[in-house]
Amino acid sequence: MSKLELLNREIISCRKCPRLVAWREQVAREKRKAYKDEEYWGKPVPGFGDPKARVLVVGLAPGAHGSNRTGRQFTGDGSGGFLYPALFRAGFVNQPHSSARGDGLVLRDMYITASGRCAPPGNKPTSEELDNCQPFLERELALIQPKVIVVLGRIAFDRIVRIYFTSVHGLSSTVKFSHGATFDLRPFDLAQDRLSTLNLQPATLLCSYHPSQQNTSTGKLTARMFDEIWTKAKALLK
Repeated sequence: MSKLELLNREIISCRKCPRLVAWREQVAREKRKAYKDEEYWGKPVPGFGDPKARVLVVGLAPGAHGSNRTGRQFTGDGSGGFLYPALFRAGFVNQPHSSARGDGLVLRDMYITASGRCAPPGNKPTSEELDNCQPFLERELALIQPKVIVVLGRIAFDRIVRIYFTSVHGLSSTVKFSHGATFDLRPFDLAQDRLSTLNLQPATLLCSYHPSQQNTSTGKLTARMFDEIWTKAKALLK
């Protein structure tokens, strides 16, 4: 079993955050009427994809009736319904739709994960809950060593900035989230103790609005804007 598979087993068994444990399991018991005959995942959702990926995608957290139901990132809700067609158009996945684990979806040169692994009430994890999850994300970064990190939304952006720029005076204040922005992530800017612990490699950070229905239904994030993100990600790999 690979180190990434072992990490995912550890993620799935995590019970560090009592509020999140209670909520994810309550949702899995009570279910939404449309999914009353389905068995909900109801556990932390691990990352998935190509373990040798050069592109790492970081989202926010599982949706209560999306990933918390299906057990796979961005699967079974409106966010995934917007994400996967865009990834298909860009050539990062083999099919444009994702409805459940085992539906044949394959990521190409990409691994998808999240800042938080459990569905939070109101889609709002606390800072403490995100801090509890951050070591999982750090270990994924160290194992995958991506060349491009695409963050979907400000919370994912803040987590990556925190990982790379903690203990580096002044640098974090120069990195501001905006859709389409890119930044160089240089591990030699890390404090030496974090550099030796995380063993990170240089990467490019690429920012995008989150493909939530709140953003896509209002036009804050359009299909054209999203396609440009993935075109840019491919260009950065070259």
